[in-house]
Amino acid sequence: MEKREMLYEGKAKKVYATDNADVLLVDYKDDATAFNGLKKGTITGKGAINNRVTNFMMQMLEKEGVPTHFVKELSERETLVKRVSIVPLEVIIRNISAGSFAKRYGVEEGIVFNEPTIEFSYKNDDLGDPLINSYHALALGIATKEDIATITLLAFKVNQVMKEFFKNVGVDLVDFKLEFGKTSDGTIVLADEISPDTCRFWDSKTHEKLDKDRFRRDLGNVEDAYQEMMKRILG
Repeated sequence: MEKREMLYEGKAKKVYATDNADVLLVDYKDDATAFNGLKKGTITGKGAINNRVTNFMMQMLEKEGVPTHFVKELSERETLVKRVSIVPLEVIIRNISAGSFAKRYGVEEGIVFNEPTIEFSYKNDDLGDPLINSYHALALGIATKEDIATITLLAFKVNQVMKEFFKNVGVDLVDFKLEFGKTSDGTIVLADEISPDTCRFWDSKTHEKLDKDRFRRDLGNVEDAYQEMMKRILG
């Protein structure tokens, strides 16, 4: 498949057209950002790790009945995906209190919830991705009731599958962010990525952070944490 013009460059990826109108090429970068782009840096090798980890997770989720945008891994940094129109909702599933949840509600990090929680934020960098509920999403016309129901169902399914998987490799899945998109026929599929950039991973025994929080919080050993997660996930 032929790589054509670049359509979009985001914080972590470049997206290219191909000679197939329904398929795009994603190229993962080593650039790292946090706090809506206020903090910038580089995590060496991150692009290759996130690409390979995402593709592994997407294929695993497909087998469990979660439709995704994954088509084919081309190289350690490049992957073919279905062209989707992204639903501008960031979906956050939380199993343990951490990050903005702990800060927002004044609770300590590390509280294991009886039930996972879900929250939505409006995917809009200029507004700082504000939290919204399903009624706001309907009012803004960014999703239908059916879209939200489908996305919620799929997000909890993803959590169920991933929590089990990570438990088996000695990692607690604290929380994670998902994005969904619609294919040309209107099917909702899981899109974007699943990686140490978009998930909080804690070592089950030591509670050591193995994700982007090491970059956000200047904890050091960021590259090592990403490598460690790739090793555990890909074996």
